[in-house]
Amino acid sequence: MNISNYYWHFPAALTPKFCDDVIAYANSQEEVMARTGGYGDRKLKKEEIKDLKRKRNSDLVWLNDTWIYKELHPYVHEANRQAGWNFDWERSESCQFTKYKHNQYYDWHCDSWDKPYERKNKDDPDNGKIRKLSMTCQLTDGSEYTGGELEFDFRNYDPHMRDESQHLRRAKEILPKGSIIVFPSFVWHRVKPVTAGTRYSLVVWHLGKPFK
Repeated sequence: MNISNYYWHFPAALTPKFCDDVIAYANSQEEVMARTGGYGDRKLKKEEIKDLKRKRNSDLVWLNDTWIYKELHPYVHEANRQAGWNFDWERSESCQFTKYKHNQYYDWHCDSWDKPYERKNKDDPDNGKIRKLSMTCQLTDGSEYTGGELEFDFRNYDPHMRDESQHLRRAKEILPKGSIIVFPSFVWHRVKPVTAGTRYSLVVWHLGKPFK
């Protein structure tokens, strides 16, 4: 797919109060270890956990609250239009509140799957859909932590397979608190290790029928 804009950003779009409310609310909920898609919800063995943390090491909370979606959805629609993607999408997955503490990170990955969702429950609204648009919301200001940079690689293959140095784009636009970045879910990206402080973010994926 040939696109001219690989992400669209809104600097400091969310109010500090909204960001602080999300952080306080999420911190009052049950926290789980972040996983990647191949591990599912089953109990992991020690070796599996060790292997997982080579790829991704962070803690998260799942949120499904209307007041959060109501605040975020206008930015998804606006980015989809302004960037010229005009992807058809129908619904959003659960919001992923993520904590990146000291030495935590998420290595190179893309959010989209090769195949549409096939849930065990045939009535699940995710069935037959893929992730089309990803959204990352910065809940802490960039001055509150070091490291934790959000970086993109705009080529259509795993950055591990090539020299990455000539193709990186560090998303400095997201550093101010309340900033939002929206991008196609097939774009490769990573969060580098946090070296001090804690980076709080909110990630949401928006689903639709597969591209034709």
